[in-house]
Amino acid sequence: MGWWTVRILLVGAGGTLGSAVREALTGRGHEVIGVGRTGGDLICDVTDPAAVARMYAQAGPLDAVAVAAGDAVFKPLAELTADDVTATFRGKAVAQLELVRQGAGHVAPTGSFTLVSGVLTEEPIVAGAAASAANGAVEAFVRAAAIELPPRRINAVSPTVAEESLAAYGPFFAGMEPVPAARVATAYVRAVEGAQTGQVYRVR
Repeated sequence: MGWWTVRILLVGAGGTLGSAVREALTGRGHEVIGVGRTGGDLICDVTDPAAVARMYAQAGPLDAVAVAAGDAVFKPLAELTADDVTATFRGKAVAQLELVRQGAGHVAPTGSFTLVSGVLTEEPIVAGAAASAANGAVEAFVRAAAIELPPRRINAVSPTVAEESLAAYGPFFAGMEPVPAARVATAYVRAVEGAQTGQVYRVR
């Protein structure tokens, strides 16, 4: 159990990583409000700023916001279109920035934000240029926002590919050692319950 209980909005709670994060946080006594695009405690397309505003109004007072999902297009650079790049930045970076921008008015002063980036920031792969760029944007934003949000904190979790996702993403991550989603979830616990800000917790 955690030494205190917080109320956490978890975006992507129904996914592979989100389910593990939810289990880890509820297992420590925290209250988790799951958000998904098609299901969950709250339904929201977080790429739509108006929908994000409605979600925060429905959620009520929060102590933390955590993100465990983000869409990205994987295509070789020669095939990547401007729309692919825009969709990746909207799904992986802009949506998370908007969750923080709007969420600062809904999260308690002692609260926190935990975003998600990924291994491709430092370990690029073929067909992953858009995802690498979006991940880098998320991490840069975390460092920048950390100087403006206090006393609220902000961090990111940067996982490698999860064992449970190998069937879908394994071919893209040849030679990279996967980790269990439950191990990635421990970094979310650290981000929510810890005291650091402006950090990227890398799970490799």
